[in-house]
Amino acid sequence: MSMKKRTSTIQPFKPGDVLVGATVLNNDEDDHAGEGRIIQYDSELNEKGVLWTSDTTHLVGGLRFGPDGNLWAFDSQAHKVLRITPKGEQLPEIDFGARAFSNINFTSDGNLLMGEHLVGDTVKLPPGRPLGTTLPFIPGTERFGDGHVFRFSAKGEMLHEYATETHGGMAAFLGVTSSSLAPDGKTLVYLSEISPRVCRYDIEADLQLPDLITFTPESGDLAVNISHRPDGTMLFIKAHFEKGFCLQTLDREGGVVREYPLQGAGWAALCTSLDHQAVFIGNFFTGQLIKLDLNSGEVLASADTGVQRSLAGIAQFPG
Repeated sequence: MSMKKRTSTIQPFKPGDVLVGATVLNNDEDDHAGEGRIIQYDSELNEKGVLWTSDTTHLVGGLRFGPDGNLWAFDSQAHKVLRITPKGEQLPEIDFGARAFSNINFTSDGNLLMGEHLVGDTVKLPPGRPLGTTLPFIPGTERFGDGHVFRFSAKGEMLHEYATETHGGMAAFLGVTSSSLAPDGKTLVYLSEISPRVCRYDIEADLQLPDLITFTPESGDLAVNISHRPDGTMLFIKAHFEKGFCLQTLDREGGVVREYPLQGAGWAALCTSLDHQAVFIGNFFTGQLIKLDLNSGEVLASADTGVQRSLAGIAQFPG
């Protein structure tokens, strides 16, 4: 792995800035390992600066801004939770335990809901197709994780563990890879990437709810990512190995309102714009980032992070 010194050029965040996790992968023995990088763009995807993260070893993703104005991000393989201030400074680490967290939601009472990216102890891939990376066990165990959601105080005190059901995805080890808390403050919508289920959990009643979406095997459809808008409708990325990838807008019950075809495979990260008239979408395979107008379906802007199989999170600074 390259060990050359990197200098961060990130600038204080301005409202509308787009932050993107795009680690520089440079380890020949591990295709998820490298130097953690968060790229800063303006709202039209012109690059402004770069933050090289400290104490990370693998993909940095799951970016989301909290009510405190800080940017939260994750290195799930290193069991790291990152916080970056609006000045672009990485804060000292809070110990949330050695779990593979990769996504976060914020409750109205100031607590944190963190989704555990990994589940189980098994990797199922086609013969001859190696994983290419090493998945860490929870210390003292021989399992990657439980695929649960955990409630923490802002200071890192674990308050509750929700026994969320997960599918595992096609490779069997993916737990809660993306999650979104509905405007009602109690319904968590989440999924395992590349699986046929979009699940729901009532965090007030501590109860698994019926799935929002369940695709049949015959459909060939698979869930990739989901996010709420303030009115309770959702943005959803769906994959089909023959028909390709698309973005959908969904109503509150998961019904399709509109569909936007996406060119090529690998679209996996998304973030609605501040005005909710556009969406930022990232391609994991190619490293491409686009801004898509939800009214016209037109691509308004695009950028290239310069690294394949690395783009793992997008967030827009609200100010």
